[in-house]
Amino acid sequence: MISDTDIILETERLIFRQHTMADLNVYCAMEADPVFRRYIGGSPRTRDEAERRFMEGAIKPAPNLLSMWATILKPARQYIGRCGIYPHFKPGGGVFEGQAALGLYIATEYSGRGFATEAGRAFVKLGFDELKLSRIVTAIDTRNDASVRVIEKLGFKLVATETGDPRSFYHFALENPGTR
Repeated sequence: MISDTDIILETERLIFRQHTMADLNVYCAMEADPVFRRYIGGSPRTRDEAERRFMEGAIKPAPNLLSMWATILKPARQYIGRCGIYPHFKPGGGVFEGQAALGLYIATEYSGRGFATEAGRAFVKLGFDELKLSRIVTAIDTRNDASVRVIEKLGFKLVATETGDPRSFYHFALENPGTR
């Protein structure tokens, strides 16, 4: 059962909290799903790979609110993905101060229901209003039209296109209107 102290953020339909071992099976199923993985890293992960990533990253307590959080559908108390804002890393190492990157990963069976948009709005608000970030960025595979629509709905602007082989990415940014 989720206690009020475990909740990091809440929206109308979603709860965001620290990952727990109870999330492992659904997390691994998402990582093994070729439809889910097609735009976020290519091939599906084996159970061992997914478990290792879960233990190395998701299950560790976050020292601040910059993390990817377990995303829980309220009525069913069902784990449906991981969403959040996390440090915006520089290409050569280190982080961009006052900035974060947005990640919205919703399981395939829950996509198309507005959960990513709802989560995105909540994390943009958290980042700008509470954490006083100046900028939030994200990168999206150029083939992922649904995610591009979500990010544009949230007000992000295209700032660059990275062409690669076999994958290319759109880079989006949203500036905090309160820090201009």
